Amino acid sequence: MDRGTIVIDHASIRVSDLEASRRLYEAALRPLGFALVAVEEEDGRGYGFGRGERDDFAIHEPIDDPGRDRVTTGVHLAFSAASRADVDAFHRAALEHGARDIGAPGVRDQYSDGYYGAFVLDLDGNNIEAVFHEEG
Repeated sequence: MDRGTIVIDHASIRVSDLEASRRLYEAALRPLGFALVAVEEEDGRGYGFGRGERDDFAIHEPIDDPGRDRVTTGVHLAFSAASRADVDAFHRAALEHGARDIGAPGVRDQYSDGYYGAFVLDLDGNNIEAVFHEEG
């Protein structure tokens, strides 16, 4: 992997209902090539998802520790997809697991040429997106 193309190494959020959020993210991220790769217990319970062995994205319960003591809300995370079909499948799975639609799959030329994305709010109000960039 060319480290020069990576913008963010990993991200994690705190969720209000760990098990419901695990089901949502596990289903929604599966079409994008992510799987549950880690169960975390050391600093509070959590789950890590990744493509391969690394947990590139994680969800955790809040714990009594500054910076990790509140549910994350209002963040926007965009996950890359390999195709339009993967974006569609992400959106469908997220809605089936309790996410709220805030942008059905479609072309969004206002962002860039060939931008195809879908947006949902997760169970805590975070704006979660899948995006595919078509080659023009």
